[in-house]
Amino acid sequence: MKFIKIFASLFVVLTLCTSATIINKQKGIYIVGVSASFTDSLIYFTPVQWVDSVKLDKNKLIPFREQYSDQLDDYLEKQQGMKDRTCFIYFGTKKGKLENMIQKMKNKYQKKGGVALKEVGADFKFTKAAGY
Repeated sequence: MKFIKIFASLFVVLTLCTSATIINKQKGIYIVGVSASFTDSLIYFTPVQWVDSVKLDKNKLIPFREQYSDQLDDYLEKQQGMKDRTCFIYFGTKKGKLENMIQKMKNKYQKKGGVALKEVGADFKFTKAAGY
C-alpha cells in the first residue's frame, strides 16, 4: 500500500512538471497584418502567421509591436510600390480566435461596399522583432 501511494505521488508530480514545461515552451504568437490607405479603396490582409519565440508582456501586448507593422509597411512600400499606407497588426495566442476576428472584419468591409479586399503576397513573412 505504501508503495502505491509513493508511486501515485511521483506520477502526479511528474505529470505536473511535464505539463508546466510544455506550457512554457510554447512561446510565440499569431499575427495578421492589415494595410489601408485614405487615398484608395484597397485594403490588404496578410495570412495568419506564426512568429516563434515571441511572448506577451505582463499587459498581454507584444513587446516592440510597432516593428511588426513597420515590416508590413516596408514590404508594401519597397516591394510593391504602395506609398502612404497605414499598417496595423492584430495578434493572439490562438489561431482560431484570430481567424474569426479577421473574418468578421472582412465581412463588415464587404457589407459596406466600395472597398476591395486583397491578400498580401505569399512572399511576405513577419520576422521576430529586433530587441528580443
